[in-house]
Amino acid sequence: MSEAPWPEVTVVGIGADGWDGLSGAARAAFRAAEVVMGGARQLGLLPDLPGERVPWPSPMLPALPGLFEAHRGRRIAVAASGDPMFYGVGSVLVGLLGSVRVLPHPSSVSLACARLGWPVEDTEVVSAVGRPLAALNAVLAPGRRVLVLSAGAGTPAQVAALLEERGYGRSELTVLERLGAPDERVGPLRDGVDALNIVAVRCRGEGVSLAPGLPDEAYDHDGQLTKREVRAITLARLGPVPGELLWDVGAGAGSIAVEWMRTHRSCRAVAIERDPERAARVGTNAASLGVPGLRLVIGPAPAALAGLDAPDAVFVGGGVTVPGMVDTCWEALRPGGRLVVNAVTLESEQVVAEARGRLGGELTRIAISRAAPVGGFTGWRPMMPVTQWTAVRER
Repeated sequence: MSEAPWPEVTVVGIGADGWDGLSGAARAAFRAAEVVMGGARQLGLLPDLPGERVPWPSPMLPALPGLFEAHRGRRIAVAASGDPMFYGVGSVLVGLLGSVRVLPHPSSVSLACARLGWPVEDTEVVSAVGRPLAALNAVLAPGRRVLVLSAGAGTPAQVAALLEERGYGRSELTVLERLGAPDERVGPLRDGVDALNIVAVRCRGEGVSLAPGLPDEAYDHDGQLTKREVRAITLARLGPVPGELLWDVGAGAGSIAVEWMRTHRSCRAVAIERDPERAARVGTNAASLGVPGLRLVIGPAPAALAGLDAPDAVFVGGGVTVPGMVDTCWEALRPGGRLVVNAVTLESEQVVAEARGRLGGELTRIAISRAAPVGGFTGWRPMMPVTQWTAVRER
């Protein structure tokens, strides 16, 4: 006997205005459903319906496969918040089921921009729902408009505290509560904010460049830091592309991984550092510069690299003389992946010269001098020269 098909699923976006704000097609989907699923808040906005109501279990994500398996062959309507494909359950269900019908409601972002008179295309959006609020640091820039999707009633105060700490305390904050509901409120930060809210920020403060080579002072470090000029050259060689994954091996302060992730919000990185104190600094730097999603692996490479997702690029800033380091990183690379190694000692130079002989690539000598006082005058103080080896694995 053949197995019943996957359920017929329609994901319906619903706003704070509830049933009254739904289209005819959305109402029809709910009335025709044998099963209506959703969060308690969304289900509470619906009238009595013929279908069986199934609230999301907690935790939700691990339970979804079994939940939909239990209702194979039945018509299901899912009540989702706003636009289900914008930080919503819609994309999760597409990944799980392969195909779903989506009937979106105006997203909270669209409603907020309409109330504020902000162009949606010129507005940054940061979600604090299940994500670190430190991601807000990446989009702070003078004059920028930012919407923060709140995790609850406490988020607006947390946003205000973060802005004050980052030198953006003069920014204009607007809290938009229960958008679309008859009792919606839009105004400045106050006590007793509703849990369903968005925080709008018009930024006032000093910006941090998105270009590679941030000032060395932007990082908390103990001296193990790829200096800004060499860092800019190194990032250019690594060539970050949206969606790609970097391994930063021997991360030190994590500056390469941090600036890789700052090039695009979809860029991912893993920082591998054997020293726990330095690893803690990597986490601090990632949060302060707006990329709290940087993954940390504490342990000695190459052993600590086992089991990691295959990278699109690898930077080795320390430990290249450890036996097996180069070959482990090289073999892990995806086709077309880039390996960049910075060598500052004779021993590490010998390793990269031998590796280049086997694997090909380019060697570049980087010599940087900075002007500094010499008595009552100014002279050039050279930094340690860096020998950089870059190789690309064939596709």
